[in-house]
Amino acid sequence: MPAIPASLLRCPVCTGALSQQDRALVCDRGHRFDAARQGYVNLLTGRGSSFEGDDARMVDAREEFLASGHYAPLRDAVVSAVQRHRPDASVVLDAGAGTGYYLRGVVDAAPDTFPVAIDVSKPALRRAARRIPEGIGLVWDIWRPLPLTTGSVDVLLNVFAPRNTDEFLRVLSPDGCVVVVTPRPGHLAELASIGPLLSVPAQKADDVAASFSATLIEAERRELDHVMHLPEHLARSALVMGPAARHSAVAGGRHPGGTDDDPPELEVSARFTIQVLTTAGDTKADNPGDGTEV
Repeated sequence: MPAIPASLLRCPVCTGALSQQDRALVCDRGHRFDAARQGYVNLLTGRGSSFEGDDARMVDAREEFLASGHYAPLRDAVVSAVQRHRPDASVVLDAGAGTGYYLRGVVDAAPDTFPVAIDVSKPALRRAARRIPEGIGLVWDIWRPLPLTTGSVDVLLNVFAPRNTDEFLRVLSPDGCVVVVTPRPGHLAELASIGPLLSVPAQKADDVAASFSATLIEAERRELDHVMHLPEHLARSALVMGPAARHSAVAGGRHPGGTDDDPPELEVSARFTIQVLTTAGDTKADNPGDGTEV
């Protein structure tokens, strides 16, 4: 376990400060959380969480898909947003980090940053712990009070994940920023030939901005579109790694009606919105505009 910044973590049981003792996190009242062999720490107690995290099948599919590089433009855009607004960040929290893919990109660009990955999925945190050994991975339910101290986070990433706005604002430092990535209508739409997709509300980005509007302003909104050419196994991975996989099984083999004459690749649209929410006093970066990048 790497050295964790002092006064960063708080006990999920009593909210007292958590400190390191060998491969464990402990508080003054004796609550102790041992690191798993893979490096992450499970802070959930009792019955854990009622929310279902990504299972091993979904995580394996995500790792296969992300390793192909098709979401590298999105990771680059997230990293660039952080560099424009908080290049000097000391602590970066990825709330709903999954396997740590986007957090790894941020840390590569700012090696002095301490990364914190939070996710409710143990299979995902096993991957994240290996990907960000210089940071800490915490199994935790985002809908509960976060196990971080007030004002301790300089950058908070939220990529395709739920948003606990009140807690995000509590842990954010006074000059911190929140970077949110959401899909736009039409994202992965061509995969409907393989399996069911969840619909994306047209006003999703507006809802994100409104949820923070009492405290933060939308300093930046960018739309990122590109076309991916996916062989069938990656097209299936793109379905299995997402929330639609929880609602219906994706069939193996060729998609229904497929023949040996099917094209080897499927053209699939990737459509994202990247938003940066900051305090009104953020002057670190000019808004580069909300135009679409292709």
